[in-house]
Parts: sequence; C-alpha cells; structure tokens
Amino acid sequence: MANNFYDFAAELRQLEQDNLYRRRRVVHGPQGIMLNVDGRQLINFCSNDYLGLASHPDVAAAFKAGVDRYGVGSGSAHLICGHSSAHHALEEELAAFTERDRALLFSTGYMANLGVISALLGRGDTVLEDRLNHASLLDGGLLSRARFQRYRHVEVEDLRAKLSTAAGKALVVSDGVFSMDGDLAPLPAMVELAEQHHAGLLIDDAHGFGVLGKNGGGIVEHFGLSQDDVPILIGTLGKAFGTFGAFVAGSEDLIEMLIQIARSYVFTTALPAAVAEATRASLRVLQSESWRREQLQNLIRRFRQGARQQGLQLMDSFTAIQPVLIGDSGQAVVASQRLLEQGFWVSAIRPPTVPAGSARLRITFSANHTEQQVDALLDALAKALP
Repeated sequence: MANNFYDFAAELRQLEQDNLYRRRRVVHGPQGIMLNVDGRQLINFCSNDYLGLASHPDVAAAFKAGVDRYGVGSGSAHLICGHSSAHHALEEELAAFTERDRALLFSTGYMANLGVISALLGRGDTVLEDRLNHASLLDGGLLSRARFQRYRHVEVEDLRAKLSTAAGKALVVSDGVFSMDGDLAPLPAMVELAEQHHAGLLIDDAHGFGVLGKNGGGIVEHFGLSQDDVPILIGTLGKAFGTFGAFVAGSEDLIEMLIQIARSYVFTTALPAAVAEATRASLRVLQSESWRREQLQNLIRRFRQGARQQGLQLMDSFTAIQPVLIGDSGQAVVASQRLLEQGFWVSAIRPPTVPAGSARLRITFSANHTEQQVDALLDALAKALP
C-alpha cells in the first residue's frame, strides 16, 4: 500500500500555480561579476559578494596555503579537537575589527542566530523581533521558548509599547541591514530603548559588515556606537567577507557563556581551518582597500538616479541591496526571466521570503561591477518591466 506521507505532488503543483516554485541554476566556475550559468555567460546582479572578495587572489591563496597546513576537515567540534590556531587567530582579529572584547566563530550564520538567542533566553522571558527579520533570527526566537513578539518594521514606538509589557528577561533582536529591503534598523533609538527597559540588544549585521562605516565596521560604526551600546553583535562571513561561516562579538563573559551553552556551537564540527585562513586574508583586504566601499557607493548612486528617471519603484535603501518592487509574484518571475534573456541574472524574490503582495527584483551590487554594466542593467530593466 502506498504511503500517503510521501505524496507531495499536489503541494508542488500548487507552488507552481502560485508562482512560488523555486529552481536552482548550476554555476560553472568561480563566483564573480560574470558567471557561467548552464553554459551561458551572465552578468551577476544577485550575489551578496558585495566587495568582490569571493575570488580575490589573496583570499584564494590563503585558502590554498591553509589546506596545505591544516588539511580539509577540522575533525571535530571546537570543544573537542577542532579549534585550530587559525580559528583562534581569526577570532582575535574579528574582536579587534569590531572593537570588542572577544569574538566566537560559528559554522553558519543561521547556526549563530539559533545558538545565541536560544542560549540567552528561556521560558518566562521575552524576545521582541522586527517583523522583517531574517528567518534565522525568527527561528532562534521561537527555539528559545521565550514569549515571542514581533514589532512593526523599524517602528520604534511599537517596540517601546511591547517592551513596556515584557515579562522576564527581554531581548530585542533585529537585522542591521534588512536583507530583502536594504534599509537600516533605527539603531540609536533601539539602544536608548534597551537601556531604558534594561533589555538585551542583539543585532545581526550580516549585510552591513564591510559595506557600512569608514572602515567597513558595519551599522555600529555607521552610527558611531560601541560594545556598551550594542552588546551582542553577529556577522556572517559569506557576504562582504567573501568566505563562509559566522561570528558573534561581545564581552568576555558573553562569549564564555556561549562557549558553554550555545548548542549550535557545542555540538557542531568546526568550519575548516583553511576557511578561517582565507577569512583572515579577506579581513585584511576589507580593511585596507577602502576604494571598494567608495566604488560600491558610486554604483549605488548611479543606479538609483537612473532608476528614478525610469520611474521604477525603489525602496528606502542606500546599501548594496536595491530592490525594485513589483508586487505580483508572477510578474516578478516574468521580469526576472526577461532580464535573463538579456544576459542579466537578477532574482525574483517572492513570498514567504517577503510579505504577500510585495514580490520584487532583488538587485545587489558589487565593488567589481562597472558603470557600464549598471547602465546596461538599467536599459535591460526598461525592456523587462511593463
């Protein structure tokens, strides 16, 4: 007798009919502005490699040297025998970069958010999250078993009202740069609220590190804040850093506590030491080559000016994430396909990744793009959109 548990056909058909079905494309070769996708060269406007470091020769050379020294696998969790001198050096360098006491590596950003939030809260506590937070932050809040509340996107007064009725320990959680809108959390006001209510504050600056701030220090540097203002800071290494993994930075006691009880740290194999060596190289490039941030901002300004002239519906973002709002999922898919036919890879982002009725083209920029490529994208958008 057939087991109906495994009959997914109807659900898959419904996703297809609702224009919500997702398909993978196969990339041949390294990440970069030009990608070989299914045998065709495309200009890439959908990567999070904001500074163009994923294939930087210094980063690649450090990775190869790391493999020669450490091999490929790390062998075990950090607390068993997997914590290498490369991991330790990277943690110290990330702590210095973020101007914090210590930093702690996690194998992925998703695991960092799950581990940190669930380690710091429990039953009887309260977690308050921006409605548009990344799924990993939301899941971390749910996993903690604390009272889970979402406040309206970047609305400080709604957060204030919810904080006033929070039970137990309260933790405010937000993206720094929101991954699908590109806007910033109102961080100075959030810092003030957290202090007034004696609440914790956790910021995931996955899309801000490397891009914001004079030195690439992200949203905290952008607003001129410190570890005292934002005690729990999380970042990923697979975006502007161009490598893989994640970290949390904060006080000595915070990091030591996470080492003891964060389950996604304690019970996970450490990322390869060679990746840590590659990230050390990318951190050096990120700090020394400020022209990458300057070039990125020039390209963003050029795109926004051209898009406004065309009457495209942009969102409130000055970051590398520049969404063009479409609304209907089917129309977003069609626009993405038309861009693909013209040689541009731009993702159509649809629910549940974004709220219903807000499907969009998520255009992202890299310091390695040229002005000519930005202008060509604008021309292609004029043909792709009704």
